[in-house]
Amino acid sequence: MRQVPALLLCALLTFGCGSGESTAGSVASASETRDRSGRFDSAAAFELLVDQVERGPRPAGSPQSRALAEDLRRELPRGRFQRVPGGLRNVVGIVEGRNPKRRVALGAHYDTKDIPGFVGANDGASGTAIVTQLARTIDRRELEPTVVFMLFDGEEAPRGVPDSQFYEAGLRGSRVAARKYRDLESMILLDFVGDRDLSIPREATSDPGLWRALRRAAARSAHGSVFPPGIGPSVTDDHTPFLERGVPAIDLIDFEFDCFHRVCDDLGAVSRESVEAVGESVYRLLRSL
Repeated sequence: MRQVPALLLCALLTFGCGSGESTAGSVASASETRDRSGRFDSAAAFELLVDQVERGPRPAGSPQSRALAEDLRRELPRGRFQRVPGGLRNVVGIVEGRNPKRRVALGAHYDTKDIPGFVGANDGASGTAIVTQLARTIDRRELEPTVVFMLFDGEEAPRGVPDSQFYEAGLRGSRVAARKYRDLESMILLDFVGDRDLSIPREATSDPGLWRALRRAAARSAHGSVFPPGIGPSVTDDHTPFLERGVPAIDLIDFEFDCFHRVCDDLGAVSRESVEAVGESVYRLLRSL
């Protein structure tokens, strides 16, 4: 992913980016609305994160990435591959809700940046772990809409591509998925969601209404402080192709991460507590849609 000027991306996506976000009354305090039922299994999710990291670097198309994709396909309900140009593969699963005519997507990327020694504990593994754990445990009776779980390949641009060309060379898997799933009513992306000092303001291009629903869900699960008021930078990420096709989408990303594309993005950079906070909040959001 790459940070981009907010005004440029707003013009590209043809929807407004506000200069601020009203917070009065938008999220009740956790003490007032605490609801601990229906817990997300953070221990199991963190095991999935550790498993990915222990495989080593997993750049798109590598043997490690392809082996991981095989395992992820088996974990996702009704799991299957979706072809991506260049011999890459998204992994897609579906849990049907009570109203199959409604569909939402929850996604993350499972490839890592092609940097020697880079294992992507936060950047890649954390989002993939939470999405996979939600997919394999959520009860369809809890869902009104059908949820399509998407694990994207090729989010990172190939080695040697400068950051200035990320938009053209990266997002390979999510571009394919956005073309295929045109009838989604919303899309939720998880990226950089496991770091120890987690704080996720609204990414500037993320849909404000869906973000407010997320903050309400986070407050109900006692994790409202992880999603503070205000707006963070604009980030080109796997939600961008969906936004460009008119799908309301949000990007859960803590872009103030010191180990961004550095080898220190390892198990020492992430925590089970952060995985729990995001997993429980998104679980609650899916149940509320």
